[in-house]
Amino acid sequence: MSIFRVILSLIFPPLAVIDRGCGSVLIVFLLTLCGWVPGVIAALVILNKNE
Repeated sequence: MSIFRVILSLIFPPLAVIDRGCGSVLIVFLLTLCGWVPGVIAALVILNKNE
């Protein structure tokens, strides 16, 4: 997880997980609509997962 991705997930979380698939982007987008903090947390969790 690069520092650029962390900063991007703090600014606009769905854009940070765009390469993780459509489902991840959709989940993070919906959580961001519910509130900024849940979207950021979900984006950081998805970015932290090892593939």
